[in-house]
Amino acid sequence: MEEIHNIPISGGDDDLREDIIRAIKEVYDPEIPVDVFELGLIYEINIFPVNNVHILMTLTSPACPSAEEIPGDIERMVKAIEEINDVTVEVTFDPPYTTEMMSESAKLELGFM
Repeated sequence: MEEIHNIPISGGDDDLREDIIRAIKEVYDPEIPVDVFELGLIYEINIFPVNNVHILMTLTSPACPSAEEIPGDIERMVKAIEEINDVTVEVTFDPPYTTEMMSESAKLELGFM
């Protein structure tokens, strides 16, 4: 299992992994001007045979007003990749989200550095 920005990613080839990450980076929390990947909301990406993708993610809080919107947006963006067969997005709150999960660029963008 490879890690990209401390996110475990298994299966698929490098090009497909990059396409998936690029698609995820198109999704933003409507209240924060940083994409969900850089925010650290993505915990794990698994690419299974026949290019079925499972994404484990969290939200900034269990009461997030975009709790239904963000996972659906991620699913739609990844499913739009031509090689992808199916996408499942699972939301978890274990471990709970902290700002330590943000990338350096997200921390800089949001003034945490």
